Amino acid sequence: MRIGILNSGGDCPGLNAVIHGVVGAASRLGWEVIGFRDGFEGLLPPGDYMVLDPSRTVGIMKLGGTILGTTNKGHFVAKVGEGGVSEGLYAGLNVGLGSHDEPERIHENRTRVAGWFGADLDHLATLYQVHSPHVVVVDGPVSGDRPKADGQVTAARGIVLGVLTADCGPVLFADAEAGVIGAAHAGWKGAFDGVLENTIAAMESLGAHRENIVASLGPSISQRNYEVGPEFYDRFVARNPDWASFFAPSDSEEHYLFDLPALTVSRLADAGVKA
Repeated sequence: MRIGILNSGGDCPGLNAVIHGVVGAASRLGWEVIGFRDGFEGLLPPGDYMVLDPSRTVGIMKLGGTILGTTNKGHFVAKVGEGGVSEGLYAGLNVGLGSHDEPERIHENRTRVAGWFGADLDHLATLYQVHSPHVVVVDGPVSGDRPKADGQVTAARGIVLGVLTADCGPVLFADAEAGVIGAAHAGWKGAFDGVLENTIAAMESLGAHRENIVASLGPSISQRNYEVGPEFYDRFVARNPDWASFFAPSDSEEHYLFDLPALTVSRLADAGVKA
């Protein structure tokens, strides 16, 4: 596996944290990290890679023939070569069971994603995400309705855990020694209410040790694109006065710019995992 990091000289605190997480995870896995400064078309070697450009707040991940990325407002878009079969609004590798895409296309896309991991479709576990702190244990192949939760963990071999995000933070966890993994969907509400800590606790219930857990945050909305009102700021500071450091003044009166990625990484570190 090769990881390409595109850095055209800008600075975005949120995605800088993501880049550090990606590079750290890549190094621990023995992957090669390649740096680029300008455009990336035609420069990246064959294979799977991730490119993050902090100056444009854009993240691009390539899996096979599929490119998934974020716009400069933090929302995911998809462009597909041979990766997915969805068309129109959902063009690409749409795996969202709650979307209004054609069910057979979603089924095929999900089958392809599972196949990339060498798994059957019933081994791909996703959630009915509700911005909650709730975490479920996946102990085998999945069927029926998705559980309403925002975190899931497993120690069952061959199970693929997935979360879907727009501007919220996707967080992946692993204790390689114990063979326990986790995935969490952490928006502001989930991060505030404890979905990260609950995911770690659920992993421990399966035999993981938090000092051995590595957590990696994927692309999520950056601080400069996340304006909030005074009631939002007050809610966080009332919970923990130190969390004021995750807010910067906005150009709008009595409004702030919120750094969700920094809060996420901070909570992970405070919980005692490598993030």
